[in-house]
Amino acid sequence: MHKSLSSAITLALACLAGQAHADITVVSHGGANKAAQVKAFYEPYAAQAGSRVIADEFNGEMAKVKVQVDTGSVSWDVVEMEMPELARACDEGLLEEIGEDPAIARLAPQLLEGAVQPCGVGFFVWSTVLAYNADKLKTAPTSWADFWDLQKYPGKRGLRKGAMYTLEFALMADGVAPKEVYAVLATKEGQDRAFRKLDQIKPSIQWWEAGAQPPQYLVSGDVVMSSVYNGRIAAVQNESNLRIVWNGGIYDMDAFTIPKGARRAEEGRRFIEFVLQTEQQKAYAQQIAYGPVNTAAVGQVDEARRRDMPTDAANLANQVQMNAAFWADHGEQLEQRFNAWAAR
Repeated sequence: MHKSLSSAITLALACLAGQAHADITVVSHGGANKAAQVKAFYEPYAAQAGSRVIADEFNGEMAKVKVQVDTGSVSWDVVEMEMPELARACDEGLLEEIGEDPAIARLAPQLLEGAVQPCGVGFFVWSTVLAYNADKLKTAPTSWADFWDLQKYPGKRGLRKGAMYTLEFALMADGVAPKEVYAVLATKEGQDRAFRKLDQIKPSIQWWEAGAQPPQYLVSGDVVMSSVYNGRIAAVQNESNLRIVWNGGIYDMDAFTIPKGARRAEEGRRFIEFVLQTEQQKAYAQQIAYGPVNTAAVGQVDEARRRDMPTDAANLANQVQMNAAFWADHGEQLEQRFNAWAAR
């Protein structure tokens, strides 16, 4: 073979190898959510791209992302984050900017408002709601005011151990309308009011930190009610009598992000674009009762499943959208105050 032709073929093969899809590590929050992602996203993507998706998980600890970025040893390619964490991590320069990528920009008109952010893209909608075990309560609670009513509903209550969600629920229990919650919580008086309300039930609170805990507490009878991620209840409804109260729920999106300096950032972008397609969004919602961000997918989900989704019109009516900007601005101060309060 002519030497220059041989060199050209070698170069072409090297270029093709460079374009081949690489293995990527995708980090989720685990549990039923991860299982749904594996079926709807990881397996079909691997089959289509001819690459391997390595599934890792974490509990949202930004320190784990920060240490990888700061030391230049980024082993995670795509990381799932809640919107407030995304906003903070983006502000701190921990994430690649992907919101204006042409492929994602083309999809933006199909996605829920607010899904596309500078450093990430929301890929499902979920709610933190009040849940209870209908086998153990004679009268169904209907609001956070009921959650705070220790006389009518004696027993322990489950709340996520942190300021976020907990303070909003306290204000709603104290009579603040869902749409007014963040305006009130932005004031010193509103913050004091939320902590005073928490004081009323502090001895009766059983804190949870992992999403799998509230359904376990409810089934065992350790708590009579709990805040919980709606998908965790839907996942166990066939084998339990756990019920959701949508009134006063807080809905939000989880987003996929790419840590700054990720070795397979381009592959990560292709994966995120794949996840946002109508077919994958529908497949995900069929696996777990979280709402698609791709609006074309919502109507394709089975009617029975839609009734369990936060984005069903009836379920959305009396919920409030998580205000990520509020928590980006006030989160550090309120979490410090919460931790000091909880330790007392």
